[in-house]
Amino acid sequence: MPLTPETSIPSFLSYLRFQKRYAQHTLLSYTHDLTSFEQYLKETYSDEIPARATPVMVRSWLASMRESGIQARTINRKISALKSFYKYLLREQLIEDSPMSAILSPKVKKRLPQYVEKQDMDRLFQEDMFPDNFKGETQRLILQILYSTGIRRSELLNLKEQHIDFSNQTIKVLGKGSKERLIPVNAPLLTLIRAYRELKNALNGETDREFLLVNEKGSRVQSGFIYSTVKEYLSKVTTIQRRSPHILRHTFATHLTGNGADLNAVKELLGHSSLAATQVYTHNHIEKLKEIHKKAHPKS
Repeated sequence: MPLTPETSIPSFLSYLRFQKRYAQHTLLSYTHDLTSFEQYLKETYSDEIPARATPVMVRSWLASMRESGIQARTINRKISALKSFYKYLLREQLIEDSPMSAILSPKVKKRLPQYVEKQDMDRLFQEDMFPDNFKGETQRLILQILYSTGIRRSELLNLKEQHIDFSNQTIKVLGKGSKERLIPVNAPLLTLIRAYRELKNALNGETDREFLLVNEKGSRVQSGFIYSTVKEYLSKVTTIQRRSPHILRHTFATHLTGNGADLNAVKELLGHSSLAATQVYTHNHIEKLKEIHKKAHPKS
């Protein structure tokens, strides 16, 4: 579609989808943030065209959200969406100046990622917690892959059988922005995957041969099943508040850095675009050392 002030949002979203290859949930967030801003302009300034917005209009929108009690982290996400949008309009020469140039993001209190202690993860896999049936083996494999590789839930959901290289002991993961990365896999996990594939091939009826994880009926597992599996089993071994698949990603990275893994290597394994996103896991290790020092040192 031709780029005009009126078509700027759909054009930008198409750019993110087809050229930048953003994930679906990211596209939904951008869509929600931009349409919310568009609606605010219409209601407050009788002009629903964001391409014509001024810094005053943007500040007014941000102030209205703060007054409504919206958290700084959420407001920062919306600011990020607007900055990307106006950067796109600048590049396409639809505007001469970005109204975001003078907009400052509110400070957000840094929150260390939660993770599961190593002894709790050991207990999860050492004790006989999984049912002796196909569903139980699927759940065991889900938890083992997430903890052993640190991949995201969406990446696990899209993991295909052809992405597992048994000879080189790696899996190929399709991450954010359709970026591929190779992750080493240990021998016990590969043995578990082989055994799972044999069980999968023995299922009655038509079975999905493309994606690794399937349910008892042979159909590809759903995202909700992965989430509920992680929540169910982590609840049996840990009391931390959050028990989602992403917690196992945090656990993977925290245990690696705590055991002296090179930070750049952890960055590559996680598929982070910058080292800053990975450095947060070193703080978990430092906090643990502080705790040990406080309990053990006579002068603490």
